Amino acid sequence: MEKIQKIEIIPIEKVIQMRINKQDFKLVEVLDEEQFKEGHIPQAINIPENQLEQKAETVLDKNDLIVVYCASYTCHASTNSTRKLLEMGYKSVLDFKAGKKGWKHAGFELET
Repeated sequence: MEKIQKIEIIPIEKVIQMRINKQDFKLVEVLDEEQFKEGHIPQAINIPENQLEQKAETVLDKNDLIVVYCASYTCHASTNSTRKLLEMGYKSVLDFKAGKKGWKHAGFELET
C-alpha cells in the first residue's frame, strides 16, 4: 500500500523565519504567468499549476525544500500543487496557504 504524504500548511511567520535565517528553499508561485507578472512574493519562481509536471524537474531538485503558494486561503492551487509535487517524489514541500493576499495583508510588498 502506497503511503499518502500529508500536506503541511505553514503560516506566514514560518516563511519570514526561513528568510531571516537565510534558509535555502525554493518559493514557487503556482498561479498563471499573467498573475505572476502582476505581482509576486520577492524571490519567487513561477511554475503554473497546470505546467507542474512539465516544468518542475527543470527548476526544482527532488531534495529541495519547496514552499508553494497561490492567491489566498480560498485558492486551492497551492494545496493541489503541493500534493502533486509530493506524488512526483519531491521530499520537502510546504503549502504557504495565505499566499499573496496574506503576504500583502501582513504589510509586505509584491514585486513585478
